[in-house]
Amino acid sequence: MSRSIRALIPLFLFAGLVALLVFGLGNDPRKVPSPLVGKPVPDFSLPELTDPSRSVSDEDLKGKISLVNVWASWCNSCRAEHQALMALSEIPDFQIVGLNWKDESRDALTVLRMTGNPYDMNGYDPDNTVGIHWGVYGAPETFVVDRKGIIRYKHIGPIDKQVWEETLEPLVAQLKAE
Repeated sequence: MSRSIRALIPLFLFAGLVALLVFGLGNDPRKVPSPLVGKPVPDFSLPELTDPSRSVSDEDLKGKISLVNVWASWCNSCRAEHQALMALSEIPDFQIVGLNWKDESRDALTVLRMTGNPYDMNGYDPDNTVGIHWGVYGAPETFVVDRKGIIRYKHIGPIDKQVWEETLEPLVAQLKAE
């Protein structure tokens, strides 16, 4: 290989890395597809955060449309979406199931006492045993689950009025009509 060609190799490698960086920066991280969409919810059973003598399991997600919301007391974005979840909890068309993730139960219970509890039930997953099977890599994340227990959609980031009206509400309406 001639010297001039060998001298250009680092330049080509650098150009390739720059191209990958530009491509990555142009993608919306909220649009990461979940491999679980269209599949049954993973089997799980967790203690209920507010009453550890009860449990929350995949069976609780069958027969009702569910929003499964991954949250934690230490998560600022979760706190930002909390009022939206409180408003949604007044709508009778679905249940909101919390997945308290990588948290301390006393901290999570304090947040719910101070801000209200929008959840119909709340699984406590302090060590990510269930979150890992759901493909959770951050909070908040919300999964829409149909009556058959099939994950139909995954939303990454906080839910607000716009997300509800433009994305989640039409999907819930569609699932309700099925």
